[in-house]
Amino acid sequence: MNGQSSPTAQLLLRDEPGNVIVHRGFRITTKKLPILKAEPIERMTSTLGIAPPEMIFGDNLASIEHLATGWSIDFTAFHALRRVDKTGTSMLQVAHSKEWQSTREKKHEGITEVVKPFDWSYSTDYKGTEQPIPPYLEPSDTPIPLELLKRPDPIIFFDEVMLYEDEMADNGITALSCKVRVMHARLLLLCRFFMRLDGVMLRIRDTRVFVEFETSEVIREYTAREDSYEAVRQKLAMKGRDVPAQLRDPNGLVDLLPVVDKSLERVVLK
Repeated sequence: MNGQSSPTAQLLLRDEPGNVIVHRGFRITTKKLPILKAEPIERMTSTLGIAPPEMIFGDNLASIEHLATGWSIDFTAFHALRRVDKTGTSMLQVAHSKEWQSTREKKHEGITEVVKPFDWSYSTDYKGTEQPIPPYLEPSDTPIPLELLKRPDPIIFFDEVMLYEDEMADNGITALSCKVRVMHARLLLLCRFFMRLDGVMLRIRDTRVFVEFETSEVIREYTAREDSYEAVRQKLAMKGRDVPAQLRDPNGLVDLLPVVDKSLERVVLK
């Protein structure tokens, strides 16, 4: 089906909240449902071995599928939380962490036996869940062609999906969300983890999935950035910006944080 389907995208409504767009041999799916209720939260806690974030959208989804080969990549809260450190070695050691843990144990009374020390910022290096069948994304030196994405091409589909969010006992914010935009010739999905722990540090981890429809080329780029809270605050102050407002905006912060990890992967689907 590569390049053989109609150049006009087909938007399909689902029986439950969500959208599916089929365009040039790819199916792009987003699903947005309410915050999980108590019973599924308990099941997730038992399976993961950690208490989930305050706002957990466990049924939400962003997905890209290549119809001819069956290749796909999904983004979900559950699989992202599986990448959270559960040993406690990466836990941010601040006074509020014990307070936060006690509130979680009260909130999820009856299942505290599975709640162990873990990274309470829910930091994840999640890059999406690729289907366990070939072809696979493989390490590459090919970057995402930013010049193509800067073109003013009409957007035929856009959606944003929240996966989880937590205010860390009113000490900041940690959140994971996805944005996807589809143009006629290509698409870009951004899955962003953003964490701000007031007085301690800021962290942004971005996974971008780029698809060029004409060639069925897929590129995945992962970039992790972080810096101390004080260093970022000083950078913003020197630029004369509204520091409190900017510290809440990852789009304005991303270029201020140094890169600490980066990877590129690529596959051509045939």
